[in-house]
Amino acid sequence: MIPAKSITFWALTCLLSLQAFTCLGQTSSVLEVADAVNTFRATRERQIVEDFTAFLALPNVASSLPNMQANARHITALLEPRGFTVRTLRSGGAPYVFAELSSPGASETVLIYAHFDGQPVQSENWTYAPFSPTLLDGLIQEGSKPVDLNSVADQFNPEWRIYARSAGDDKMPVIALIHMLDALRANGLELSVNLKLLLDGEEERGSPTLGQVIDDNPGLFDADLLLFCDGPMHQSRQAQLVFGVRGGRTLDITTYGANRPLHSGHYGNWAPNPIMSMAYLLTSMRDETGRILIEGYYDNVAALTESERAAIEAMPNIEARLKDELAVHTPEGGGTRIEELVTLPAFNARGVEGGGVGDQGRNIILSSSTVSLNLRLVPNQRPERIRQIIENHITGEGYFIVYEDPTDDILRANSKVVKLDWRGGGSPGLRTSMDGPMAQRLIRVMRELTPELILTPTMGGGLPLNAFANRMETPIIVLPLANHDNNQHGENENLRLQNLWDAMMVYGVVLTQLGRN
Repeated sequence: MIPAKSITFWALTCLLSLQAFTCLGQTSSVLEVADAVNTFRATRERQIVEDFTAFLALPNVASSLPNMQANARHITALLEPRGFTVRTLRSGGAPYVFAELSSPGASETVLIYAHFDGQPVQSENWTYAPFSPTLLDGLIQEGSKPVDLNSVADQFNPEWRIYARSAGDDKMPVIALIHMLDALRANGLELSVNLKLLLDGEEERGSPTLGQVIDDNPGLFDADLLLFCDGPMHQSRQAQLVFGVRGGRTLDITTYGANRPLHSGHYGNWAPNPIMSMAYLLTSMRDETGRILIEGYYDNVAALTESERAAIEAMPNIEARLKDELAVHTPEGGGTRIEELVTLPAFNARGVEGGGVGDQGRNIILSSSTVSLNLRLVPNQRPERIRQIIENHITGEGYFIVYEDPTDDILRANSKVVKLDWRGGGSPGLRTSMDGPMAQRLIRVMRELTPELILTPTMGGGLPLNAFANRMETPIIVLPLANHDNNQHGENENLRLQNLWDAMMVYGVVLTQLGRN
């Protein structure tokens, strides 16, 4: 186990060690900056890991305001010694941390978004306690063992992993950024842009107050580029830029039978079975390839551009690897690549409730069954229209729709009754053009660092991009840096050390070069 340790603010003294490095000046190339950051990091890996584990040791479920305030104070204590002006912002929910660092002569600003809250944990499912960060010499499922931090004589094996909640999603950017800045200063390098950070304390709850935080602080988040630093990178481990995300809606559907459970022998073949009714309703909405059968569902889906299709074709094909890794014989999608499938709407059941199985099974016909649906939306699909066409479909299947538990009179008067519980308003998908001037500048910088850069039109998951897109004209690009197998949201979440080292290098290159490109 790695105990949480007090943080040493090395940045306060880093300038004293300038003699140990060659001053690279302000016209350093991409590869020179990358080498400078890597050389600096190689001499301070222990300090970086200690800072990371101290941060990860702080519980960070957004529903606990005291815990999130402690995280915000910890972040402030990391940023202020590096020269940031820091503010904590709130609009009724968990705190957001805003920080700003000006660079002499810079005429443009990059706003970096990350979040520091994490999903709730079920500690009993974790091999190691989720808030006691543990360094392992590989993946848990491959029989890896804990590494005693104090036993590491010099550099850390880059394939080692730190296991803790939010290791991969999404505390790493804070640590990578502060140590990247230390590296630049130790080498006499300056940022080419002004830097703003917005660190979200409630992203895993859908960032419910982010829009209000932006509205309450007009002009504070103005920038020329918004980099969203969240999410796993491509399964090939190649560097990646992502230009869009899917939006989403959540819908819980409940079907009904009799007003009380009935013995399946005495009433089977007579009493309506809500589990079977649910099955029939779901298969009327979606086929086994994942194709959504609801009329009008694809009407407004934004078509991929020529550039986006070319980007997908250029991506490494990982289908065979994924099928083997995940033990999948036949993926959904009818043979379409996963990178294209995630640009389309998705209709997924995320949970079903309807009686017990195994030792908990009972020979009864239940009164109701509920399914929770996760609806992934893409650009041009409006959540309110999706609601309407789904309800039209359900009505067309012969169901009477209610929004509260039905009374006996409603059940008597209708052959099929369904309750719909729309959870929140939902969000549309978003996609930034790959061909825009800022996107092209960022692509050029990244390709100088890594020519095999992957360009991805849309990632499968969602991010709170629309809170910005609805209020600002700033181009939004996602820069994912965590390993794809980080177990985000689940037990044994982890971060591969090489991904942390690479994040430092990427941040250094982008922030020193973009303003000069």
